[in-house]
Amino acid sequence: MSVPLLVELFDRLPEFRLGDDEDLWTAGAQGALRAFRDAARAHYTEGTLQRILATGAVTARRAAARAIGLTGTAESVPATAVALRDEDPLVRHFATDSLWELWFRAGTEEQTQRLQEATREPDAAKARAELESLLREAPGFAEVHNQRAIWFFKRGEFARAAEDCETVLRLNPHHFGAAAGMGQCFLKLNRPRAALRAFRQALEINPNLDLHETVRALEALGE
Repeated sequence: MSVPLLVELFDRLPEFRLGDDEDLWTAGAQGALRAFRDAARAHYTEGTLQRILATGAVTARRAAARAIGLTGTAESVPATAVALRDEDPLVRHFATDSLWELWFRAGTEEQTQRLQEATREPDAAKARAELESLLREAPGFAEVHNQRAIWFFKRGEFARAAEDCETVLRLNPHHFGAAAGMGQCFLKLNRPRAALRAFRQALEINPNLDLHETVRALEALGE
């Protein structure tokens, strides 16, 4: 199937500009996104979308980055992570969003649903219990470890959160969120050198993160 069809499908989506409110845009584009997802899934394999993301023209790369987030699996994580360094800022933006989608879908459909429910659970104890249950069932599901790290961080258990972040990165070395989160944990633990290493790792994975000033400030402390 030709790349122009993917671009045609993409062009039917409401236009997104950098700086737009992501939640508002998504809320208003639900129907169009479903149609784009279904059409992309019907006409393109995951491997083809990966190839378009790597070699297509700019609009095609944008379309592929968006489509992978809607239809892809964990197999697309490495190719999507490469797109974090694309010359086009919208490709980079869509690739970032798509990676989070892929990470959350790395388990079975049931596990993914349970993880999403756990992150929305207002009762902290119930959320923790569900995350622990998922980890017993799927210890290799990296995003569950990441969400437990966030749970620990919010409750001031920074050392335990950092341990979970390290586990995430062993399971998924492309997880810039875990690297950045580990840096925040080390800052809270008054370990600036470890924090600097973690933030540098996060930027090595995703140079678009808003961490450059933090890194420069930590580097100045070591001078």
